[in-house]
Amino acid sequence: MWRMTKRAFSTSALTLLLLSFAPGALAAVTTHTGTLPDGATFLIEVPSPWNGTLLLYSHGYVVPGSPNPAQDVGDPATGAFLLSNGFALAGSSYAHTGWAIQEALPDQIAVLDAFTTLVGTPRRTIAWGHSLGGIITAGLIQRFPDRFDAALPMCGVLSGGVGTWNQALDSEFAFKTLLAFGTSLQLVDITDPNANFALAEGLLASAQTTPQGRARFALSAALGDTPGWFNPALPEPAANDFASREANQFLWASQVDFPFVFAFRAELEFRAGGNPSWNTGVDYRKQFERSVDREEVRALYKQAGLSLEADLEALNDAARVTANPQSVEYLEQNIIFNGRINFPVLTMHTTGDGLVSNQNESAYKDVVDEAGNQRLLRQTFVHRAGHCTFTPAETVTALQNLLERLNHGRWPDLDPSTLNAEAAALGPLNVAPPSFLRFEPAPFLRPFDAFDEHHCDRDHHDSDVCHDEF
Repeated sequence: MWRMTKRAFSTSALTLLLLSFAPGALAAVTTHTGTLPDGATFLIEVPSPWNGTLLLYSHGYVVPGSPNPAQDVGDPATGAFLLSNGFALAGSSYAHTGWAIQEALPDQIAVLDAFTTLVGTPRRTIAWGHSLGGIITAGLIQRFPDRFDAALPMCGVLSGGVGTWNQALDSEFAFKTLLAFGTSLQLVDITDPNANFALAEGLLASAQTTPQGRARFALSAALGDTPGWFNPALPEPAANDFASREANQFLWASQVDFPFVFAFRAELEFRAGGNPSWNTGVDYRKQFERSVDREEVRALYKQAGLSLEADLEALNDAARVTANPQSVEYLEQNIIFNGRINFPVLTMHTTGDGLVSNQNESAYKDVVDEAGNQRLLRQTFVHRAGHCTFTPAETVTALQNLLERLNHGRWPDLDPSTLNAEAAALGPLNVAPPSFLRFEPAPFLRPFDAFDEHHCDRDHHDSDVCHDEF
């Protein structure tokens, strides 16, 4: 979701990679730039010769106040490769930063219109994007299906806006109840984002100094299924190396997640006219039992001499957070999913993503399956820590397989060994060994989609829990 949180590969590696495509390998490229009526800028690059395929790229979250240029590809090496192979690239900046789905959807369609005017009508158009751009990609194909032929959402927020921020609230709620009770830390209706974030960081740092604090923080992280792997340059800690896994969850929280939940939430609330998240009716004992991190939490509680049962009871007894119904409606519009896809969609996610958890893929698959469109969806996974830390080779490999599905009308072999061999064959696009793997993510803990009754937070894998109020 946040460009600056992407733990990417080294700049020097990308520079060397670009040199492998320049100058002779790069096609002659015509660049078009401009400004849309709402102030968003756009970037279009068309190689000569053009193969007739347009890739419409949706970029990720931009922190309010940060530079916001138009982007038409996720990284320069992938862009250079695609242009040299005849693909046209396009994308906009969106009119505003932050949770900009409301602006991004029409802005991206306006870019398609500009492309038609400036270049011509593509033979086919593929939507793709990273992180917040992944949810925008899925939103584009749901809202404007006639404008696209296929889609590649990568590391996408595919649980939708409501589920994503509700699950974030669960982690916040546990953190305040167990580690910040009685403080002025604000979970919602945040009035001073910078001060609120600074307070949260201080409380987190203090908790990390004691076994009891680490155990309770691990419980809050478990309610968001935060992975215990942070650095893509290091191997994943063993499943029973609970101390290392908790230390990595601390890094995710302090460096990536806390800015969103304790500061950037305020930008969303401003957009929505209030708080769009709630936890009324949530059984935290049940949520914990479904978390992928539950064994880690049990072990750390035992080491710390704490009663996990007592803390889960404290969470269930604590006063709950209700939402502003109009704000929920805003977040439903921007956006939740109905599973109605009309053409091939291939997703890609790293297993060790602590900003947009891999369980987002389960939420999207559930809704697509419920709509009866499972034949059109395939999901791929890369065994690596970090948010959107795909190599250019892995990205191109995913795109090539999506194109093969378009060309032949059936899905190619997506076995990880096949994908890794295809990525390895791309030579300098591999800035790290290709790491596709067979993986099935756990259920997303707080699903909310178009099949849910209004005011109802349905658990697809358990009984329904409906709320009388937000």
